[in-house]
Amino acid sequence: MSAIPHQAIYADRRARLATQLGAGGIAIIPTAPERTRNRDSEYLFRFDSYFYYLTGFTEPRAWLVITAEGHTTLFCQPKDLEREIWDGIRLGPQAAPDALGVDEAFSVDELDARLPKLLENRHTVWYPFAVHAGLETRVDGWLQKVRARVRFGALCPDAQRDLCGPLDEMRLIKDAHEIGVMKRAAQISAQAHVRAMRRSAATLRAGQDLREYHLDAELLHEFRQHGSQYPAYGSIVAAGANACVLHYRADAAPVRDGELVLIDAGCELDGYASDITRTFPANGRFTGPQRDLYDLVLASQDAAVAATKPGNRFVDPHDATVKVLAQGMLDLGLLNKNDVGHLDDVIAQRHYFRFYMHRTGHWLGLDVHDVGSYVEPSELGQLSERKDPLSGETIKDRPSRILRPGMVLTIEPGLYVSPAPGVPEHFWNIGIRIEDDAVVTEDGCELITRGVPVKADDIEAVMGE
Repeated sequence: MSAIPHQAIYADRRARLATQLGAGGIAIIPTAPERTRNRDSEYLFRFDSYFYYLTGFTEPRAWLVITAEGHTTLFCQPKDLEREIWDGIRLGPQAAPDALGVDEAFSVDELDARLPKLLENRHTVWYPFAVHAGLETRVDGWLQKVRARVRFGALCPDAQRDLCGPLDEMRLIKDAHEIGVMKRAAQISAQAHVRAMRRSAATLRAGQDLREYHLDAELLHEFRQHGSQYPAYGSIVAAGANACVLHYRADAAPVRDGELVLIDAGCELDGYASDITRTFPANGRFTGPQRDLYDLVLASQDAAVAATKPGNRFVDPHDATVKVLAQGMLDLGLLNKNDVGHLDDVIAQRHYFRFYMHRTGHWLGLDVHDVGSYVEPSELGQLSERKDPLSGETIKDRPSRILRPGMVLTIEPGLYVSPAPGVPEHFWNIGIRIEDDAVVTEDGCELITRGVPVKADDIEAVMGE
């Protein structure tokens, strides 16, 4: 069997992690379990992101053990010709060292027998806390077997540490290989959005019935057509008023002429997620009120993009977005100046929250909401308190993360206008979100998802083709 591509990348990651385990440290990383869907049918298997980050190995029932000295042991499914007829070819322990670059490999059936031996005379055992149900219990069982040997001179680890900490910091900064995969995933997802836009306009022009699931089907076709293994998350295809439901899922609602469609969808490619949202007129032409709100959201995204650069904080794009949106709400009459005051009052009292109630971005990588602290590690001790003007809660704030080259985040402002007294009726039931994926560079950021148009004129042009 051929070696896993980019084997050296995974070996380097394992080596870097080993140096952070401390003298006498040992790390245990399982992959994800297989999940039963119903009766004897299983959900499509998706590996654990931490495990994949360190191995590139995609089979189920696998474990990785790393010592502070850099020795790596893999436990994987044994070769089984009968099961391989049903479930597919397995790598097997004999081929694993050459294919994956690990030092040794054993059958996963030997895990419980071998782990206590590996834990003997170690000081600290590391594993991902609160990720794998039952893992703490299994570790306790292995440690009990070590303690049973103390009369024979064995030493038992006396500390347990959360492996998510060092791994999250490693995963937060993407290397060139990761960014390359993410750019390809973004390209595929952009093509899928364009396909859905064109299908919408063409179907309505032909006078045919169009449903949200029709557009979802276009997305899925394009994802798989270009090699994506799965959607990165459940696709949101929301027509009309459904776009005001933030986590709406593609369903059977009709897509109507004159309404907007919000699609939040991205593919996963070789483990890495893309995440794009576009809002477009179902028939290919914005109405006046739709364009007014759309242009406001796009202007707020432009401000956020300008704020996404090294040295700035993670919160800066959000603050830039809120400032533009809040002023636009006042200008367009979504907020009444006589009731809420001026811009500073709208921001301070969070009056904008009724129309914009989420943050402007999140980390992106192996998980669509990727790992990585949003607090600057070097400033954890700095704490301030404030009272939230909406809930009255006391909020404890720590300094936001400083952006650095190699970080990847989404930039996704929105406006969601549900019918309500005092809200101009021509804006009712309009939900708009615009989302792009940004790689922080040395002097700013690169938007890797602009293969799908974002300006209103450009959207109309591509839907008219």
